[in-house]
Amino acid sequence: MDIKTISTLEKATEQTLPSFAKFSLSLLFILAVFLWTYTSHGTIPDNSFLIIGAIFGAYMALNIGANDVSNNVGPAVGAKALTLTGAIIIAAIFESAGAIIAGGDVVNTIKSGIIDPAAITDVNSFIWAMTAGLLAGAVWLNFATSIGAPVSTTHAIVGGVMGAGIAAAGISILNWGSLGTIVSSWVISPLLGGIIAASFLYFIKKKIVYKEDMLGQAKKFVPYLIAIMTWAFSTYLMLKGLKQLVHVSFIGASIISLGFAFIAYYISKRHIEKTLPSLLNDRASVNKLFTPALIFAAALLSFAHGANDVSNAIGPLAAINDAIVNAGEIGASASIPFWIMLVGAIGIVIGLILYGPRLIKTVGNEITELDQMRGFAIAMATAITVIVASQLGLPVSSTHITIGGVFGVGFLREALDMTEKNYVQDIREKFKKHKKELDKLKSELVRLELIKDKSKAIYIKIVDTFKKIDEIEDIVKQEKKDFKEAKGAKYVKRDAVKKIVAAWVITVPASALLAAGIFYMIKGIVAV
Repeated sequence: MDIKTISTLEKATEQTLPSFAKFSLSLLFILAVFLWTYTSHGTIPDNSFLIIGAIFGAYMALNIGANDVSNNVGPAVGAKALTLTGAIIIAAIFESAGAIIAGGDVVNTIKSGIIDPAAITDVNSFIWAMTAGLLAGAVWLNFATSIGAPVSTTHAIVGGVMGAGIAAAGISILNWGSLGTIVSSWVISPLLGGIIAASFLYFIKKKIVYKEDMLGQAKKFVPYLIAIMTWAFSTYLMLKGLKQLVHVSFIGASIISLGFAFIAYYISKRHIEKTLPSLLNDRASVNKLFTPALIFAAALLSFAHGANDVSNAIGPLAAINDAIVNAGEIGASASIPFWIMLVGAIGIVIGLILYGPRLIKTVGNEITELDQMRGFAIAMATAITVIVASQLGLPVSSTHITIGGVFGVGFLREALDMTEKNYVQDIREKFKKHKKELDKLKSELVRLELIKDKSKAIYIKIVDTFKKIDEIEDIVKQEKKDFKEAKGAKYVKRDAVKKIVAAWVITVPASALLAAGIFYMIKGIVAV
């Protein structure tokens, strides 16, 4: 792909397709799913709800792509480690790969035991409940995306199944223990994500950014940070993203991941040693050293998300398929045919391409200002929090962890406000010093050029002066840029925090109420 083509793609993504065009393309995908389900399952008795479930599953997948995927690549885009187009391409490839390769042959369709399927004795009521839960979760996600609020798709579908289950069999169907873990995850996920992200960023600031020799400190510490990230993501991927393909314990995954961490350490160390001579001793140069790690993190987070969260789109659909194909048997889990996996994978990618940019920008730019160091800290928080939580048996949401990480780095910046001001003042003083030196050199150059009978020594001095001017001009230009960025830096936007937290809190009850209403509507229509 040449530069011109990439530039065209970038402009096309930034300018965003008209709403009608997006809607039309989404409708084409849903229509394709309808035609496939209708033609391939036409001989199955009572296949109407399988066709309807496939349509709703496709709709849910579109909304997952539009909302949830933003959490994986948003920090990298906000930190300018990836362009919006680059992020969409990476996410599309790795999300679909994760869904198809590691999505699993069996998925818990009752979502963590949220309801007891045995309590619904009538197979038709079960099918209606799964259909209602799927549609309710998708509708809520659609609404959240429209207002720019990143929410947990897992919670949306849990709320949908819960509400429809209550409508079908009463409140006794609920597993209250599972409900308690869902509620606790609203606090645990963002809190852990925020604390871990802030801790890593604090370490980077204290050990690298606020030191006189930033490049020397970066050379010392960045390889270790990248090694820790490699260990965390390798462990995370084996425990979560590849759990259907690789069956290892936490200890086994950790030991294997240590090998990858050592390799990453030596590769990053050599890369940094090779790169340092071309860098300036400033914050922008240190940021550049974290760019490859952020791209790596965005890809692996997308793969793990595709492997895990595709079940949110197709779990209830798999349950409907199982109940219809197996002539009324209702189980807690259901095998997933490849065509259903494909509906989930393709739907997520299409939703990401058409509607994802808005939420990617929200996560990357509209909560707090990010750079590569902050994005790195957020990515680390996501992987490590999932690992820690899984070992402690704590319920967490990757969406809430990532957003909590964004909040964490923003609030840390506020806590270190005085240090940030000192940093700004330091840049200002350096800028003044180098600007004065630059003006002096330019005056000297003018004086040398006015000499009529120039000797060889004068010409050599003129050339040297030109070189010095070029060097200091680059320094002054970068310091001016750093000063403007540091002075104009915004912290956490309170309005964004309030909107997102409110959306988190009401996701489960809103989805539940929607699902109950849809269930009664379906029951009323079918009864007539």
